[in-house]
Amino acid sequence: MKSMPNWLSLSRILLSFGLLFVEPLSLSFYVIYIACGLSDMLDGFIARKTGTTSNLGAKIDSLADLVMVGILLVILLPIINPEAAILLWVIFIGVIRLAAMIVAQIKYNSFASLHTYGNKATGLVLFLFPLLLSFSHTDVLMYIICVLASISAIEELLIHLTSDELLLNRKGLLERKL
Repeated sequence: MKSMPNWLSLSRILLSFGLLFVEPLSLSFYVIYIACGLSDMLDGFIARKTGTTSNLGAKIDSLADLVMVGILLVILLPIINPEAAILLWVIFIGVIRLAAMIVAQIKYNSFASLHTYGNKATGLVLFLFPLLLSFSHTDVLMYIICVLASISAIEELLIHLTSDELLLNRKGLLERKL
């Protein structure tokens, strides 16, 4: 049971790559996609409930999230064909995220992606995006995602710049240190 959360995160990486081999937005796509989402929700939940949280597990979870988002960008960008402003905004968010990772690498000598409330909210909205494509205007969804992702990316960068230690499970910039 101790390694179950890590195996769930690793399964998300494999399932994410599986998305590349099915028709986008098909039934098989959604089945694999939802399995990825379930693994993302369950890995941390199981780790906390069984007392098996670890820095390695948090890093595997973050890597799995990064792989999934990258693959989804490759699959969905050609389908949704966003306007140039949104593409530039996504690139801007990516640059901020990369800057946060570089700061963490320099400061803590470690890959780090924090599990803040902002990152969790962004992840939820990103997860819902393909499921809501048929029911909402794509540009509206993309603007909502970009606003949330910008706020959470800037918050993570500020946390890395102002923190003395790496706390992967820090919930936000204003969270008091215990």
